[in-house]
Amino acid sequence: MESTSVQYNEDSIKSLDWKEHIRLRPGMYIGKLGDGSAIDDGIYVLVKEIVDNSIDEHMMGNGKTIEIKISEHRVEVRDYGRGIPLGKVVDCVSKINTGGKYDSGAFQKSVGLNGVGTKAVNALSYHFKVQSFREGKTKNAEFQQGTLLNESKELATNQRNGTHIAFEPDGAIFKNFRYIPQYLDNMIWNYCYLNAGLTINFNGQKYFSQNGLLDLLQSKSKSDPDSLRYPIIHLKGEDIEFAMTHGNQYGEEYYSFVNGQYTTQGGTHLAAFREAVVRAVREHFNKDYAPEDIRSSIIAAVAIRVQEPVFESQTKTKLGSNTITPDPNSTTIRTFVNDFVKERLDNYLHMNPESRDALKKRIEQSERERKELAGIKKLANDRAKKANLHNKKLRDCRLHLTDLKNDLRYESTLFITEGDSASGSITKSRNIQTQAVFSLRGKPLNCFGLTKKIVYENEEFNLLQHALDIENGVENLRFNRIIIATDADVDGMHIRLLLMTFFLQFFPDLVRNGHLFVLETPLFRVRNKKETIYCYSEEEKQAAVNKLGSKPEITRFKGLGEISPEEFGKFIGEDMHVEPVILQKETSIQKLLSYFMGKNTPERQRFIIDNLKIEKNIEELALAG
Repeated sequence: MESTSVQYNEDSIKSLDWKEHIRLRPGMYIGKLGDGSAIDDGIYVLVKEIVDNSIDEHMMGNGKTIEIKISEHRVEVRDYGRGIPLGKVVDCVSKINTGGKYDSGAFQKSVGLNGVGTKAVNALSYHFKVQSFREGKTKNAEFQQGTLLNESKELATNQRNGTHIAFEPDGAIFKNFRYIPQYLDNMIWNYCYLNAGLTINFNGQKYFSQNGLLDLLQSKSKSDPDSLRYPIIHLKGEDIEFAMTHGNQYGEEYYSFVNGQYTTQGGTHLAAFREAVVRAVREHFNKDYAPEDIRSSIIAAVAIRVQEPVFESQTKTKLGSNTITPDPNSTTIRTFVNDFVKERLDNYLHMNPESRDALKKRIEQSERERKELAGIKKLANDRAKKANLHNKKLRDCRLHLTDLKNDLRYESTLFITEGDSASGSITKSRNIQTQAVFSLRGKPLNCFGLTKKIVYENEEFNLLQHALDIENGVENLRFNRIIIATDADVDGMHIRLLLMTFFLQFFPDLVRNGHLFVLETPLFRVRNKKETIYCYSEEEKQAAVNKLGSKPEITRFKGLGEISPEEFGKFIGEDMHVEPVILQKETSIQKLLSYFMGKNTPERQRFIIDNLKIEKNIEELALAG
């Protein structure tokens, strides 16, 4: 048999222009694609890249209002800054490494400096339009998939200075995408909290914050202010601001920002803040408290501004800078944050003895709880190690979030399902590289109102937290996405609620950070000899019947175990339908769980019957434990 070899010559060397490279490798520029079901999906990064430019203008003292309109597939942003210089309108949105942020005098502490963001939005949009208004003149340009369609001449205008950008993400790249209103709402509020005095008009609603991070934390506790152990401490200095308090929840809750950018994965500034709080508290009380006791149940927000920040990825979710200016000899971020927190928090506690005493009481309570759990944790961890030797509950994957160094271009997923047939179907059809399966045995325990002791005493919960590696917080979380995969019937819905209760009760930051989802599988399969259509609703089924005509075969899927592994592979691949579990910014977890998982009330039963449309036996769920 004659061997063949691949020719490697001059024809093998290809040069891509800027838009072709972005479209071929979008993950290099926006992290990942996605369909909008996760808060870090690419369509939200596109919005941020445009709004960030308007925010940078505001930070430099140009424009106090930004107008944003977002419909199902179209985004418009109008700011009232200086406007792009008219001769550079096209270059600024279509030529890599072109922009005003290379001039540090014009943008001293802006979000991004690499001149890529707007170009990435342009290249990844089906339609993109930019218009600049500057000193009585205007100019616009339109693009399709990054290719210039037309460029206007300079014309006279009576509009105020600023820039207007409109775009539609390309559906060929972002398949079946949709903007989720709650994610956009949180994004807009964060911009306002980080830029006190800025007004954003979003889809006709006014967003405004007068008190920055104080308003942010107050919004998080709005529905349950009694859960806070002492009034929010809010301290502000030059280029640094933080707010903090302690609550009654498990875990640590942080919101960190750099130059107005929400760093969902933290970075050097958040690590410095967590360390600084421990140091300041220890020195104030002159007692060597354990760091986990000081930080347990903390709710805090921290924001800093640095010159030319270095982020660990184009999506700017984690700060990598070690100094507050580009000069390697300048003050480190660790020293900058530590010095500020130590001095100002120490002064505050001296001047507010009631808050001081409440903080001390909360720390000592956490210390007692930790010591009470110590013995139980050791036994539970030993059991988990032994169980893992023979454990078939977890069918693991090969790549995890920690292996990928938090590279959000890759999705590492854990499906939680119940029953051998359902877990078997998913296991056989999954992508073994990045998709794992955890199989429950029957319904999990209703843990509402129980302490964290139950997580170690209950074998299912203990093995689940070890599979996720979240015993000590979400920093070591092994999966981007945790997907609850249960049947679309009463029992399946009840299991779903019990699992949500487990995560909300003991690991709320995992839910807040957008890691928990519910798998949607088709309710119907409609097919004839030529075509098969999977339908996720009664409306989709009717449309499929009308399309196929002549009495097609209709199958109603009642359980995951009924779907063959071959078919299941189509539902957990690129076109997987998932619903994110989203907490509104004002949601009180305790009140939410009390409503759904506490003692039955007529109001709860009525809500479930009205909102969970699961055919004729829905009332069984309303009366379920």
